[in-house]
Amino acid sequence: MRHLLLAGAACAAAVAVLAGCGSGGYSNAGSQSAGKQLFTQRCGSCHALADAGTVGAIGPNLDDAFAQARADGMTTDTFIQIVREQILFPITETSTGSPGMPPPDETLPECDDVEGDAFCVEDQKQAAQDIAAYVGSVAGTGVTPTPPSATDGKSIFTANCAACHTLADAGTTGTVGPNLDDSKPSKELVVDRVTNGRGQMPSFEDSLDPSQIAAVADYVSTTAGP
Repeated sequence: MRHLLLAGAACAAAVAVLAGCGSGGYSNAGSQSAGKQLFTQRCGSCHALADAGTVGAIGPNLDDAFAQARADGMTTDTFIQIVREQILFPITETSTGSPGMPPPDETLPECDDVEGDAFCVEDQKQAAQDIAAYVGSVAGTGVTPTPPSATDGKSIFTANCAACHTLADAGTTGTVGPNLDDSKPSKELVVDRVTNGRGQMPSFEDSLDPSQIAAVADYVSTTAGP
């Protein structure tokens, strides 16, 4: 999910949500465990969140977005409503020209609307609520991330690349970047792209060490393809 446009606007968004703006309604029910799995798979490559161990840089760092508001006394329930509204009713086109957040039918498509083995959820609103329950409970709490194992390329890929790239072996269906099963990149190309970035893809040189970059490159180059 490219942008949960929250940074610097948490208070204003909270007022809008609690005043009834949007049509999502108020709810604090949700599974944090299911939400963490969905967040890692669908949001983590675009957003940094310490508890999830994700370091995406396309969208706001969610710990930074919520830390001050949490310190000022805003509640977890309020954060849950903000995140849920942003997922279900996103700003898809921004005034700054930066990428907006894609609509829920793209980030959380329901299984009735999806063919084959592509990613889907049974209930879009519940999935959004689960992610919101998770993010709203952990963002900005000061949890120190546990980096993925340098030898586990699949975990590194899932935490950092899943929402932007399709790779069958990892069960991911991102469409922001190339379908890796189709492009079948070499290890050398993956190392270059992960290290230096290109186009919409950011550089991960500051968030992944050389051994982690090598591990994810080896994983992608050896598993991509039919």
